[in-house]
Amino acid sequence: MSSNEIGESGDGLVERAKADRAAKKSFIGRIVLFIQQVIAELKKVTTPTRKELINYTLVVLGFVVVMMAIVWLLDQAFGWVTVFIFGTPLN
Repeated sequence: MSSNEIGESGDGLVERAKADRAAKKSFIGRIVLFIQQVIAELKKVTTPTRKELINYTLVVLGFVVVMMAIVWLLDQAFGWVTVFIFGTPLN
């Protein structure tokens, strides 16, 4: 696509970028804008119902138990391989 098909020439982009840079808000203005955006996003947050919260908690606990089992199995397997290669364990 050429710049004519897009509808802007390269010079227009440079001029717009310079204008945007000149219109940039001050440090305090950017902080205020950030806080306004944070508040707007927090208004979108919904708290889960009691049933959902219990369900999410059980899912997380189940996942943690599964991961603990995987790590334990890997630890046992690597321990067995180490004893097999190097000899008796260090009890």
